[in-house]
Amino acid sequence: MTVAGHRLTGRTRISEAGVWTDAVSPGGRPSGVLRFEPAAAARARERLVATVADDLRLQRGGAAGLLPVVDLVAARDEVWLITGRAMPSLDELLRSAGGHLDAGSVAAVLLETAQTLASVHAAGLTHGAFGAGTVVVSEDGAALLAERGLVAALRGEHAPPEHDVAAWVTLARRLAAGQTAGPEADLLRRAISAATAHGLAAARDTLLSGREGLPPGFMTRDRLARAARDFFGSVPGPVPGPVPGSLPGSVPGSVPAAGEAVTLLDLPSAVPSAASSGASSGASSGMDDDVLMRFGPGVPTEAPSETTAAQIWRSGRTSAVAQGRPAAAPPRRRRRTTAWAGTALLAILIAAVILWLRQTPAVEAAVSGVDVKVAKKTVRCDGTADFVGVVTTNGGAGTIRYLWIRSDDRKRQEQEQRVSSGDTSVHLPLHWKVTGPGSFKGSATLRVLSPTTTGKSIQDAASFTYKC
Repeated sequence: MTVAGHRLTGRTRISEAGVWTDAVSPGGRPSGVLRFEPAAAARARERLVATVADDLRLQRGGAAGLLPVVDLVAARDEVWLITGRAMPSLDELLRSAGGHLDAGSVAAVLLETAQTLASVHAAGLTHGAFGAGTVVVSEDGAALLAERGLVAALRGEHAPPEHDVAAWVTLARRLAAGQTAGPEADLLRRAISAATAHGLAAARDTLLSGREGLPPGFMTRDRLARAARDFFGSVPGPVPGPVPGSLPGSVPGSVPAAGEAVTLLDLPSAVPSAASSGASSGASSGMDDDVLMRFGPGVPTEAPSETTAAQIWRSGRTSAVAQGRPAAAPPRRRRRTTAWAGTALLAILIAAVILWLRQTPAVEAAVSGVDVKVAKKTVRCDGTADFVGVVTTNGGAGTIRYLWIRSDDRKRQEQEQRVSSGDTSVHLPLHWKVTGPGSFKGSATLRVLSPTTTGKSIQDAASFTYKC
């Protein structure tokens, strides 16, 4: 089975955005293919195009740390994202390592992801679904972000930067759980506190300033690189020909020939940015330019010429032409002779997806506890009281509705926070700026309205003293 000339192999993994499959590019290099759920992709096609276009602008502008995008293609009722690398997710590496990584690897992952997220935020964009499942590790140990903006685009939602910061803190706490003592554990705790109080740039700087206390090989990511290479040595290699059942909800041979598909990045809608007006500063606006980028030491740079897959799409040839076989029948004749097959295939796909969803019901989020802390008990002249509310959940996906209530009777505003499946805690910050002379005691209460395990609101509070 091939998509845009990329031959799929037998290894797949499911994410919130769709189903990933490792593949081999027309040039024989490892690649990755993400298949979106057809109904969701049909509703969000323009948003997906704009999101991928933003990623390409970031890459052209020199941004490192993102999984490189090759193309976004549509074949009949399906939409596929093609990436330039095939690599394990951090979640997969954690499972294969018994749930824990060494201190140097943890610090390397947190440092690189904090830097990448900070760069994404500076460009006016967000990730929206950051976590162990959307961080991938390359063969040289680099931690790259996958699926940036895709989940939000599929759902038609806006993910604020604070969502990414809270998700980074959640991942950092999970990775740091295996480090209980010593200078490494202390450094990770200080980085988490810095992110909670001042953001990801502060966490990055904290990790950099304490790198002398980390084990040798931290900066070169030796153990992460070895873990990524060992992971691929333990999974099946490429499987020739169609792979039955490789994608939930699909049937063997269901991917149409390349001549029947289009690259969505050639459409006019690919030019506008999905972010704010400042997101594409300094980047090219044309979508026909190829991407020249380097991710980490020892990674070959792609030549700035059109890839074989792109040549196939743009020339209208089938994948058979690229392999030296005769071209298929003209598209118009093929559409007449196979229209009934497309209808039957759509019915099969819908039935299979419904069956699969029924067999694996999603767990809905439910909040079981709230813990509010303030960074400093005493705030001096023109200072800020930094609160953080840690919300404990059952690990399900959903949207938390909450209120921050301040003792100064400031107008209350209900807010929402999206949580991903697998996240058992969420950090909700509040920054209370106080100015002028005087003294008083202030308190802030975090009240979670829904969803809760008891069906009633849950809350906790913390206080500080202002002196000037």
